[in-house]
Amino acid sequence: HEPEIEYLIRSLGIGATYRGYAYLIYGTRLCLSDENYLLFVSKYLYPDIARHYNTTSYSVEGNPHRYKGLLEHGNKSLLEKIALRPLHLKPTSSEFFDIITAHLRKTAISASDLVSV
Repeated sequence: HEPEIEYLIRSLGIGATYRGYAYLIYGTRLCLSDENYLLFVSKYLYPDIARHYNTTSYSVEGNPHRYKGLLEHGNKSLLEKIALRPLHLKPTSSEFFDIITAHLRKTAISASDLVSV
């Protein structure tokens, strides 16, 4: 999933030069592997990302909030398209991970359907 995750994140206007880019990629991978991470972002997702990168949960938690600000200057229309709804407010970090994860799951299912035909 890594190339698809990176492509989607970059398409949203979030590049590797932004602090926490790797956290976002890894966190999305975790959410794709286990949906429970989406239910317990602060309790499980951030600590697991922090352990992987040998940092603190606090450091990890601050980075997705920065992405929400970047999206104002990035591709908000793409985010709304993959969210399947207009976003009048900036999504929370949990919502942001959910939007990205749901979209990647949907596109993976669509691709696997095409292969099996």
